[in-house]
Amino acid sequence: MLSERAKNVLLVRMIPFVERNYNLIELGPRGTGKSHLYQQISPYSHLVSGGKATVAKMFVNMGSGERGLVCKYDVVCFDEVSGVSFDQKDGVNIMKGYMESGEFSRGKEPIRADGGIVMVGNFDVDVEHQQRVSHLFGPMPKEMRDDTAFMDRIHGFVPGWDFPKLNKTYFTNHFGLVSDFLAECWTRLRDTSRISTVLPRIDYGGALSGRDTTAVNKTLNGLLKLLQPNPEAPISDELLEWAVKISLEYRRRVKEQQKRIGSAEFRNTHFSYRIGEDGVETFVTTPEIRSENTIGEDPLPPGQIWALNAGGQEEMTGLYKIEVSTGPGSGVRILNKPAPPQFQESVRFAGQNLYSKSKELVGDRDARMSEFSIQLRAFDSSKSGNGMGIAVLMAMCSAMLERNTKGGLVVVGQLNLGGSLDLVYNAVNLAEIAVEKGATTLLIPLNARKQLNDLSDDMITKINIQYYTDIRDCLWKVVME
Repeated sequence: MLSERAKNVLLVRMIPFVERNYNLIELGPRGTGKSHLYQQISPYSHLVSGGKATVAKMFVNMGSGERGLVCKYDVVCFDEVSGVSFDQKDGVNIMKGYMESGEFSRGKEPIRADGGIVMVGNFDVDVEHQQRVSHLFGPMPKEMRDDTAFMDRIHGFVPGWDFPKLNKTYFTNHFGLVSDFLAECWTRLRDTSRISTVLPRIDYGGALSGRDTTAVNKTLNGLLKLLQPNPEAPISDELLEWAVKISLEYRRRVKEQQKRIGSAEFRNTHFSYRIGEDGVETFVTTPEIRSENTIGEDPLPPGQIWALNAGGQEEMTGLYKIEVSTGPGSGVRILNKPAPPQFQESVRFAGQNLYSKSKELVGDRDARMSEFSIQLRAFDSSKSGNGMGIAVLMAMCSAMLERNTKGGLVVVGQLNLGGSLDLVYNAVNLAEIAVEKGATTLLIPLNARKQLNDLSDDMITKINIQYYTDIRDCLWKVVME
């Protein structure tokens, strides 16, 4: 069976057939059917084998006036992107202009077309290695490889590595749609739009530029038309959220490569969205840019926080992620079975402080009228969850307030039943481990300040150290504004 991410790849491959002027790139392993869809399924698509094209064939023949491929077909696909080239030097610039506006100017007047541009190609290495040595546009020809203006015109980057190599187990023995009928349905859908009916329900975050918003909306419109082609049918919140997440992820992948090339204007890649007036801001990541056991730069959903335990004579310091959800009821439930006794103590201290200081931490919300479900995830040999009271309390407050926690942040600190902060004895070691785990900010009690004077110059430049004096001070440094 195909995974959910593989199914998403298949659906996004189809968007250029149903959305006008949609520009797509897919890079990945060989044998995953990247070019098959554009060559075999629809008479409205054209595959440029080997990637070589002429300006006359692609756009317009100046001699005869005959219109080119982008005017004749819904989709023009370049196979093997590493070989994309034109017979004239300005070919790439003409294509860039066309990808931006859907127009090109050759001769007296501009010519408008609605054919989408698709580029497919192969990675000779795996995606992790590609990101270590270059960026994901590395296989492109040199005129496009580091051109951030060209990248900005790509509406979606399909992660071809999420799709398996095709074999007979993926093919059905049942009847299917005649491909000519399917192609005709697709081309008719190009005349419809679902975007105007759903946009009032979506609020994009501030990191999206104008081009980002255009790209995301085109992907979103295409996915909704494919999944719900009947224009009279309502779009559920579940379907809308699924489509928004894919649209943001596939556009963010483009933005991340622009950021890697070093352009300061692309440094904010924290794409987010809200569905509905009361929706919680949700951040969308691209899975390949970070491993699960390192701290990412993206804000975490409400109730989630990274933490380091203090360690001790019998246990090394380790990285943990605490995940808290709230629901109707009362009390605190630890999902880990069996729950480590030291973590149970941290949860008890956190719960008591939340109940006794509820007003100053969460305002009018009644903590005793909510049930907290808490899960501890350990990423190192340290498994006890010892000395994690502050982090648990911050996660519980974040979940109640429905506020995201800041990205790149790791919290250190234990508290007692009265709300006082325990002394931190190994602050330098904690700061070094925080850097090693990918943190950009270490939030630590003020009582560790003198120890951190001994932190090396090299380390001090790699992490932002913030101090907190009490639990309320810590909370406002943890949650997003």
